[in-house]
Amino acid sequence: MPKLTDTQLVILSAAARRAGSAVLPLPKSLKINKGAATSALKSLIKRGLIVEQPAGPSDEAWREAEHGGRMTLAISDAGLRALGVEPAPGTDKGPAATKAPADAPRQGGAGKGAESKSKTEPVPSGTRRGTKQSLLVDLLSRKSGATIAEIVEATGWQPHSVRGAISGTLKKKLGYAVAAEAVEGRGRVYRIVAGG
Repeated sequence: MPKLTDTQLVILSAAARRAGSAVLPLPKSLKINKGAATSALKSLIKRGLIVEQPAGPSDEAWREAEHGGRMTLAISDAGLRALGVEPAPGTDKGPAATKAPADAPRQGGAGKGAESKSKTEPVPSGTRRGTKQSLLVDLLSRKSGATIAEIVEATGWQPHSVRGAISGTLKKKLGYAVAAEAVEGRGRVYRIVAGG
């Protein structure tokens, strides 16, 4: 499994949740400048984790193609696998889709643009499997959710670290919607809900 930076994980996770697997626009939660965004996207293209494809009328363009068409970016099957998500059968989005030179000129697109209007759907964690962060996502994805005490027991983290991971990493960085409710006999229970 490829090593990914937090920025790359956020980009891939957001694309995996979008209809059409669109990478652009980048999530608003990603607080990086245009140069860093371009660098992250070029790195993901070079590694085959995202691919170029012709842009539809409502898609944000990554660059203008030589033939005059607009190109956008989508997560590839390899990008989905890097997140621990098995691609749907018959999709086959791979690096062979359209390969563009990394130094190709770009038009718009990589900045902190408006969120995509496409519908999002829940997807498994945008973290590496086997990590405490993926364990946290798994615990909160259960129908019964998890309390802070249960998460502390499972991960070995301190309670303040659990709260920070929920509000910082899951909500802000990865864009999950996390709900909390008081459950009699258990206390406050946290769970990931659709629409994050």
